[in-house]
Amino acid sequence: MEPQRERAGRHLKKGRKRRRGPNMLVGAAEAMRARWELEESQPEAKKARLSTILFAENCEVTHEQLCELLKYAVLGNSNVSKPSWCQLFHQNQLNNVVVFVLQGMSQLHFYRFYMEFGFLRKAFTHKFRLPPPSSNFLADIIGLQKKQTTGDLSKMVEGSLPSSSSKVSISLQNDPIIQKYGSKKVGLTRCLLTKEEMKTFHFPLQGFPDCENFVPTKCHGSITDNSPLFGLNCEMCLTSKGRELTRISLVAEGGCCVMDELVKPDNKVLDYLTSFSGITKKILNPVTTKLKDVQRQLKALLPPDAVLVGHSLGLDLRALKMIHPYVIDTSLLYVREQGRRFKLKFLAKAILGKDIQCPDRLGHDATEDARTTLELARYFLKYGPRKIAELNLEALASHQELLAAGQGPRNTAEVVQQSNTSVLECLDLMGQKLLFLTREAETSELSSSRNCQTIKCLTNKEVLEQARVEIPLFPFSIVQFSFEPFSYKLTEEMNKRMRSKWTEMSTVYAGPFSKNCNLRAVKRLFKSFGPVRSMSLVLETHQPHLCIQYEVLEAAQLAIESLDGILVESTCIKVQRPVTELTLDSSTLVKELEQDSENRGTIYLSGVNQTFKEHLLQQSNIFLGLEAVILPKDLKSGKQKKYCFLKFKTFGSAQRALNILKGKDWKLKGRHALTPRHLHAWLRGIPLESRRTPGVRVIPPPSEQQALQVLKVDHPKIAAWRWGRKIGKLYHSLSPGTLCLILLPGTKSTHGSFSGLGLMGIKDEEESTTPKICS
Repeated sequence: MEPQRERAGRHLKKGRKRRRGPNMLVGAAEAMRARWELEESQPEAKKARLSTILFAENCEVTHEQLCELLKYAVLGNSNVSKPSWCQLFHQNQLNNVVVFVLQGMSQLHFYRFYMEFGFLRKAFTHKFRLPPPSSNFLADIIGLQKKQTTGDLSKMVEGSLPSSSSKVSISLQNDPIIQKYGSKKVGLTRCLLTKEEMKTFHFPLQGFPDCENFVPTKCHGSITDNSPLFGLNCEMCLTSKGRELTRISLVAEGGCCVMDELVKPDNKVLDYLTSFSGITKKILNPVTTKLKDVQRQLKALLPPDAVLVGHSLGLDLRALKMIHPYVIDTSLLYVREQGRRFKLKFLAKAILGKDIQCPDRLGHDATEDARTTLELARYFLKYGPRKIAELNLEALASHQELLAAGQGPRNTAEVVQQSNTSVLECLDLMGQKLLFLTREAETSELSSSRNCQTIKCLTNKEVLEQARVEIPLFPFSIVQFSFEPFSYKLTEEMNKRMRSKWTEMSTVYAGPFSKNCNLRAVKRLFKSFGPVRSMSLVLETHQPHLCIQYEVLEAAQLAIESLDGILVESTCIKVQRPVTELTLDSSTLVKELEQDSENRGTIYLSGVNQTFKEHLLQQSNIFLGLEAVILPKDLKSGKQKKYCFLKFKTFGSAQRALNILKGKDWKLKGRHALTPRHLHAWLRGIPLESRRTPGVRVIPPPSEQQALQVLKVDHPKIAAWRWGRKIGKLYHSLSPGTLCLILLPGTKSTHGSFSGLGLMGIKDEEESTTPKICS
């Protein structure tokens, strides 16, 4: 059933944001960084600007990553490594760095008072979630709490990594390997991934919907510390159906290669990924071995208690379309901070003292990689976690990254020192000081730092007045406003109401329908606009109505815009949201979300299939300015959902793409996005029990009513009304080329914690891109 009249969707978006590895149209992060380097070398681009398309999947930026950006903003490319989560172009064009901290506020406050925070949401294109704060948030983001005592690393020579015999005298208590495994040696069974860990890291598992056609290895024997280890490595190519296997290598514990097979993909090859796989069309042409052949061979080779060892092994097993219960993943065995992973090439050099994946060789050697993972697992079992922790792998990885960027320090002592350098020390190297403005009542380790000019004020108003005078005199300023936080009980009430509001805004009522109406076709029509959480028939009215609750706000808005007022079997239907206290301002809020700088340049599409990304790749020349393809997956099954978000450099590029994708060749439904990615990730986690029935009247809890009636000057709602505008005026007074961050640190108490929110931009960055947006 197709609507007899369609309305054009609303418009207005732009935004440049993060990039998710599996969801991006353009290859690996290395390719994107190469493009960035090229852009940075262009002489006509003279203004500092930001790009954040390498965001983590959950849109969260850690305090350590924030510190990376701040250090790079101070020192630039020649002294510190670039931030891992975003890109700052033309750092030398920055004039100042200003960080505003709204102490006592969180992401919840920002979206609870979204309408009041008018300037902040419109002015700052880049937004991200922050983890709940520690006891000293400022010290974390400045890097004051990352100091470690380091010993003699004189055996390390410039341009190389140490062998396993090199020692580092460090405090091991906080090392992630010690925290996970303890300091004593562990047996093989302790190194195996649990079923829960395999689920978390997307290993194929029996009974999961996305593994229906996967073949089990039939290894269900009893595992002991003496069970045999087998190193496994696979190489893949890109086909019309995604990544498919082209080579498999299996190495037994003694180092003997027991299986090394080239495999012919079942589908048309789009890219042999030769630089990684070493596979070319010429090599694969005569091959007749298929996936089912290697599956059969592998099942025959592995004993019942075999343990497979690999690096990011889940990807290899998915390429093989096989399920194996006993695995050791060396990328997870050698635990790294903040959930990151060491590369196999790095571990081979740092732990085993061997060079693999050499640049003068075409692609990787699958057998060599399989043998290396096996040796890494055996090394871990032989020497134990303490030996690994003593190598201080995190510092060595930073050393290697510096060398790779052409920033190699003169000696290793400087490497370790530099990886732990605070922002204050970076400023000291430049002969500069940090300005810290705060209230008298606030205490911070920052206040007593030697290279910090601290000015304490009695009130937030005084902090603001001092900021206007002092900020122009310092290259780096932190301005902290302090607000009275809500009680935990009130915050929890606000959280529930906030989530209920978004649930109701994502719900539509449609009708009336005739009693003989083809309801199956009607339901199918409404499902075509996006993922449906629930759909029910309303029979309380004279004629039947439907209540549809969508998973995403865009789907509900698209259904309203497309179907409200159409004729269904000669009956004119109305499609609308439920009218409650929480949705009375929904039309205004939708318009404001469209104006949110985070959403400009992003479009929402419904009706995409499994091959959508490949089709985009094949016709990428008509989708100019495409930065990322975000393909959400079902959290339980792991299957790709039938909707996606496309991020473009400019609003104009997004609008042109939307017109094409809604046309006769693609036949997709879509509109401009409404939910910033970090907000979508947060709302997706709404527990079912917190969703109330749409249409039920909700009276604000007594504690919230009371709190809103006796608002004090520094209450967060008043702060949103007044201080958003005050900070806006202060922002406009900053000099062009100022990197500005607004941080709502989040809240933490014995009762619970709430995530923070970060907003950032460069003064006049938006003005410099305006012509592109309006094209």
